[in-house]
Amino acid sequence: MTIETTMQPSGPKLMVVHPLVVRLTHWVNAVAIVMMVMSGWQIYNASPLIPFRFPAWATLGGWLGGGIAWHLAAMWLLVANGLLYFGYGLIARHFRRSFLPLTPRAIGHDLGQALTFRLKHKLGTYNAVQRLLYVGVLALGVVVVVSGLGIWKPVQLQLVDAALGGYGTLRWIHFFAMTGIVLFVVVHLALVAVVPSTLPAMITGRARIAASPVELDR
Repeated sequence: MTIETTMQPSGPKLMVVHPLVVRLTHWVNAVAIVMMVMSGWQIYNASPLIPFRFPAWATLGGWLGGGIAWHLAAMWLLVANGLLYFGYGLIARHFRRSFLPLTPRAIGHDLGQALTFRLKHKLGTYNAVQRLLYVGVLALGVVVVVSGLGIWKPVQLQLVDAALGGYGTLRWIHFFAMTGIVLFVVVHLALVAVVPSTLPAMITGRARIAASPVELDR
C-alpha cells in the first residue's frame, strides 16, 4: 500500500487570536490610562513644568484635589490590572510568544517596510515594530508608576526618590513617561484606523485566518 502526501490549502478558519485575559486587561488598561492621563493633566495644571496648560475639557477632577483623587483611583486600577497581565504573560508565556524574538535587524527591516507602506499585517501576529512599541509602552508603564509613587510618597519612598534624582527630577521623569504613553496611544489608534479589522478581534477574541496548508494521506 502506497501512502502519498500532498499539500492542500485549507480555507479560512475561525481562530482565537486574543485570549480572554489579554482582551480583559487591554480594555481595563484603556480605561485606566484615559483616567490617569486626564486627571494627571489636571494635577499638572496646578503646577506646570513648562509654560503650557492643558485645556479644561481634556482634564478630569475639576480642581487639584479632585484630580489627585481620580489619579490615585486610576493608579490602583492600573497596578492591579498590570499585575494580572504580567502574571498571565509570564505563566502562559504570552510575552515569549507575542514579543520575542526582538532583534535590531528585524526592527530595521520591518521599520523600513512600514515607512514605505509595504509592511504586511497578519492578524494575531505582531511584527518587529509592533513588538518594540508594546515592550516600550510596558516599560513606560513601570516607569510612570514608580515615579508617580515617588512623587506621591517622597518621605516613605525617599530611597526611590534619591535613586532617581529627587522630587524635581521625578516630576520630569513622570511627565516624559506619560508623554510617551500618550504618543503610543495615538500611534495605536492610528494603526487601528488604518487596519480596522484588528478591532473586532480584540472584542470577540476570534478572527477568520487562512490556515496553513494541510497534509492529506491517500
